Formats: sequence, structure tokens, C-alpha cells
Amino acid sequence: MPPTLASLVHHSALKLTVRAGEDRLDVPVRWAHVSELADPVPYMEGGELLLITALKLDAEDPEAMRRYVKRLVGAGVVGLGFAVGVNYEEIPKALVDAAEGEGLPLLEVPRRTPFLAISKAVSAAIAADQYRAVTAGFAAQRELTKQALTGGPEGVLSALASQVDGWAALYDASGAVVATAPEWAGRRAGRLTADVERLRERPAPASSVVGPPDNEDRVELHSLGTGRRPRAALAVGTAAALGTAERYAVHSAIALLTLTTERSRSLHAAEQRIGAAVLRMLLAGEPDHARAVAGHLYGGLLDAPFRMIVAESAARAAAEAGGDPLAGLAETVESAAARAGEAVLVVPEGERLVVLAADGGAAVAACGEYAAAVEAARGAAEAGRDAAGGDEDELVVGLSAPVGPIAAAAAYKQAEQALSVARRRGRVFVGHEQLAAGSVLPLLADDAVKAFADGLLRPLYEHDATGRGDLVASLRAWLSRHGQWDAAAADLGVHRHTLRYRMRRVEEILGRSLDDPDVRMELWLALKATSAE
Repeated sequence: MPPTLASLVHHSALKLTVRAGEDRLDVPVRWAHVSELADPVPYMEGGELLLITALKLDAEDPEAMRRYVKRLVGAGVVGLGFAVGVNYEEIPKALVDAAEGEGLPLLEVPRRTPFLAISKAVSAAIAADQYRAVTAGFAAQRELTKQALTGGPEGVLSALASQVDGWAALYDASGAVVATAPEWAGRRAGRLTADVERLRERPAPASSVVGPPDNEDRVELHSLGTGRRPRAALAVGTAAALGTAERYAVHSAIALLTLTTERSRSLHAAEQRIGAAVLRMLLAGEPDHARAVAGHLYGGLLDAPFRMIVAESAARAAAEAGGDPLAGLAETVESAAARAGEAVLVVPEGERLVVLAADGGAAVAACGEYAAAVEAARGAAEAGRDAAGGDEDELVVGLSAPVGPIAAAAAYKQAEQALSVARRRGRVFVGHEQLAAGSVLPLLADDAVKAFADGLLRPLYEHDATGRGDLVASLRAWLSRHGQWDAAAADLGVHRHTLRYRMRRVEEILGRSLDDPDVRMELWLALKATSAE
């Protein structure tokens, strides 16, 4: 139980005396707060025991005290502690009457009891209550795990119903009731079929609080499953809202039932899991182990030069309607490889899709064609796209250079770099070969680079804005002349001693030494980034 005003009054070390509101001491105390403000209400959240000495209050004014106490009650303050012997030798009658009139418990705090002692007592009681809840939660987790191992889903439901002092029900993907605990809860669970069906329409994980038509109890619904579509649902019915320990039990049951549900889908996506393992081994620099695990599935692919493709799409909500661009890319690549008789390795990796395909083969070509079609569709829709549509669901693809199995990790990094460039340039597809063409300067247009450059050079721009010098132009000239004082000073039309003074000021303002080549490089790139179109 959390601390209450009654428990504080009975605390032998605090010596508190009740002066008003004796019939309301069983209310929980969320915190003890000290405030001498005439109006502390803006800083209250509700549930506090407010501690005061009336330093800034006219505690003998009945009208002022009525207004003060009324505001406290309206803010949810559960009690008022008044320290006597500080500003008042006893609690003024005006405050006692106001507290009695509003039903606010008023506690007299003796001079020898510091407010800190009360705060510590409340804090210790809250911590003890939380510890009890966590301990009970861990005990519930152990019992639920034991039941999952010995009794299956029915055992988990039975243990959960006991822990929450209510009932529990398990539904399948269609919304039908699979099991309940206790058995009498079957009728109540059956009334929630429509609510379970609505929950299934939401991306997992999802939850909602509902109630049967007769409002007999409070019911929580939770989706079960690790995919975007729930594979099952759990209903938990209780007479009141769940406490901390009960919440631990529900979360444990969700995890255990999810594991049970997923485990029942035996051997699903076995080839995909093998592909993921092969990919991890390749990236770890273990091509021989990868070949051994792949066997005949991908053996031919791993013995010839291949390309690594990494694709990303920020939004996956379209997957349920068949519009997920990553799923479309995977299907296109696999279909092209199947038609050409090629081996291809396709591994979904969170919000990414990783593909290993033979260099020069049909799968790589199909990837490029798919990306080109997406980019063409994007361009056609650009004019009509509204602000709400954004680019959050757009596909970006990076392609590595051709490599062998020993260089798989390098190929993955190349594909990631190409993907990053595609994202910055607003392109759908970029190959690694394209990164070596042209200048590095266009890369400085990245927003993160510009933000760094602005932050680095801002002190110099602020200095120049005061009219006390031209440090930015001087720095640019000096760097462009590789630190040659006479040549840079001539470009600026100033004496070299003036330029030396300005460079010292640059060092002082930035706190960096221009003798450091890394500093000079960063400053030059920052100047280029801030001047880029």
C-alpha cells in the first residue's frame, strides 16, 4: 500500500497532530512538497501533502484562508502540514476553520520535526511499496513461466487469472475464443469478439480497454504476435484498474503467449532463416562456414562474384494492403532470379531488405528496373503530392560493387554508403560506382554537415557582425593560400601583421589551434559547406 496521511500520523518519529479532516486520513500521499508561495497551485499535480510555515500567508485572515484552502483542494492536494513555532506558535484559527470547512486534513508539525523528515518518510514508504510491487511482479513472472512450461497456454491463463484476481481469455487470429480461465469466463469472453476483430485491424503490438455490454468488469485487450498483423489476442478482466504487480503479470503473460503462438508456426520461413544465417557468416568473414550452411541452396551464388543490395523504406503500413515497396522489390528480384535460373539470397532485416545476387544477372537488372519504375512514378506524382503525403514511404536502394565471398562485409558497407547518398540526393537507386564520379563537394550539401559548419563558424560570423573585423574572409583567404601570410594578406589588401592578428583572434574565439592540420581541414570544409548552393 502507498503511504497515507494516517500512516504518517502514526509514524512515531514525526509526532504529527491532526487538527482538521480526521475522517479523510486514509487518502494516499503521492509526495510531500514544501512551498511558501501564496498560490502554489500551478506547481501541484494532485495527491501531495503540502508543507508550509505560512511565511507569505496572512494565516489569521479568515477570508484569505478560505480562498487559499479552496484552491488547494481544487488542485488535488490531499493534506496540509503546518509547522508551528516558526512564524506562528500555533496554527491560526482561521486556517483550522477553513480546513474544516473544505474537508482538508490539517496536520500540525512540531518545531522539532523538520520538513525533510516528513519528505523522507513519504519517499521511503513509496519506495517500499514499489519494491513490494516489483517483488510480487517477479514472483508472478516465475509462476507464469512455470505454467507455460508445464501447462501451456491454458496454464498461463489460469495463473494470470489468479494473479489479477479476475479472468483471462485467449483468442485466435479469427477472433474465436480458444481458452478461458476460469471456465465460467467463456460467456464474457465471447461477448468481446467484435472488439477483438477491431484490435486485429491495428498494427501490432496494440491494446485497448473495453467492457462487456453489462459493464460487469474492466477488460484489457492485447494483441499477440511479433509481426505487423496480430496472430492472437489476450483479454484480461478485472474489477478495477491493474496495479503494478498485476501489470507485471499481464506483460509476462503477453510475452509467454506470444512465444507459444509463434512456436506453433513450425518451420515457417525456414529458408529465410538459413539465408539470414548465411548472410551473418559472410559479414563476419566466415565464407567457408557460410558455404557449409548454405549447402546447395546458395552454393553457386557464393562461388561467383555477387552484388550486395541494401534497400530501405521508412513506412511499412502499406504492407497490409500489398503496397510495401520492400516487399515489392523482394518479389521482383526473386521472380527475375527464378525465371533466369539464378540463385538469390533475400533477407528482410527490420526496416531493411538485404539481397545477394549474381553480378550481371537478371536479379540485379530487375532491381535497377524496379527502382527506375518507382522513381518515374514518384516524379509523375510529385506535382500532385500534398504535404501530408511526404516522402516517408519512399524507397531508397544502394548497390555494391561486384565482390567475392571474402569481401562481403566491404560490399555491405559499400551498399550502405550508396544508399545514404541516394537518400541525400533524393534518388531511389545509387550504385557504388557512381560514388567515385564527380567531386566530394556536393556531399557537403547534407543538412547535418551544414548544421556542423554553421555551429563551428557561428562565433566568427557573430564577431564580424559587430564590425570589429572580417575574420571569416581572412580565414578563407589564409586557408586558400595554405597559410602563406604575404600572399593571403595581398589578396585581402591588408598588412601581413593585420592578418596575423586576425588569425590569432580566430584561434582565441574558436579555442582551436590553426597549427593543427585537422582543424584547418574542418574549417575549410565548413567554409565550403556554408557557401554551397
